[in-house]
Amino acid sequence: MSKETADKLFTDNQFHTTYGTNNEKGSGLGLVLCQDFVKRNGGNIRVESIKDEGSKFFFTLPSISKIITAV
Repeated sequence: MSKETADKLFTDNQFHTTYGTNNEKGSGLGLVLCQDFVKRNGGNIRVESIKDEGSKFFFTLPSISKIITAV
């Protein structure tokens, strides 16, 4: 995907609809749900993409010891 498309993926309140590898239409809801889950658990999510080659999605979550210490 292009850099412009990747930059829009995790923008609040913005869905990005595209067609998948089998020409199926996506709603963009899946990544919004993933982002919400990760953020609610204190993590971060990001994407690295090379146009016409592929994309990688990464997320981090805090370790359990950090969560216990914060409470």
